[in-house]
Amino acid sequence: MIDSNNPQFVNYQAREDFNKARSKASISRILNTLTPDKQRLLSLEDIKNLIKPKSETYIGMKAVDINLIVGSEGRYKDFNRTFLPKREFIRDRWENIDKAHLKSIILPAIRLYEIGGTYYVRDGNHRVSVAKIQGVMSIDAEVIRLDTEIPLSPDLTRSEIETKIISYEKYRVFKETELGEVITPGELNFTATGRFYEILRHILGHKYFLNEDKTDEIPFIEAGKSWYRTLYKPIINIVREEHILGKFPGRTEGDLYMWIIKHWDQLKEVNGNDFSLQEAAVHFSSKYGKTFFQRLIYLLRKIFP
Repeated sequence: MIDSNNPQFVNYQAREDFNKARSKASISRILNTLTPDKQRLLSLEDIKNLIKPKSETYIGMKAVDINLIVGSEGRYKDFNRTFLPKREFIRDRWENIDKAHLKSIILPAIRLYEIGGTYYVRDGNHRVSVAKIQGVMSIDAEVIRLDTEIPLSPDLTRSEIETKIISYEKYRVFKETELGEVITPGELNFTATGRFYEILRHILGHKYFLNEDKTDEIPFIEAGKSWYRTLYKPIINIVREEHILGKFPGRTEGDLYMWIIKHWDQLKEVNGNDFSLQEAAVHFSSKYGKTFFQRLIYLLRKIFP
């Protein structure tokens, strides 16, 4: 039992609490050597860039389940996923917060962002860490919600969140557009967010060029089928015939299509819109003294190490 009126006992207990927290962090790191992502505290900025919240809403004060706090705005490198301290230099600040807890001193509420039902610390990382080691179940917080339709669970890693977002984007695009009339969902997959929306822009761009010499507007499906027949499928056939995908484990044919078409567009900016894929092959061959596909594999390896 701590005598909160005895500064020596309080100081001693705070040091012991921090030492215990650091030991737990070290043990957790060792036990999760093969799965380091599960130990990383999420970066708010990283998750915002992935999920792209539509708006923000001020929620105000509320008691938040401390196990739903999974990330931080600025201190995500100082703590692990369960807010155990990873660095010795935060000891003084951490122990001061712990001393206040031991003395039953009420500290200001922390500030949090909420995204998809999970929380990220704006201010109060050390208070969350101390609360965790002291077995506190909930904590008072001022909350701002970053609005998204994608629900998140507190056990997801950054890569799992990215996969969830990609799946959600695929579902929305195929549900809300006519893309399914152009290409089957099973045929089109990506390993980065935003790519399904880029595909729609590709088709709409193709539709624009098809409409240039037409008096009647070409339907999306007709333009999409033309895009599939004249752009997507020929590039995918090249990827398959040259066995390019095997050089990049974990990537998809859709990933390679997106990179190839982007590079081809760059060449067309220099050489004009009539610059064909075959001309691109000649360009690579003459410039680098290698076949187009050898050079392509070299460049793709640089993009996807």
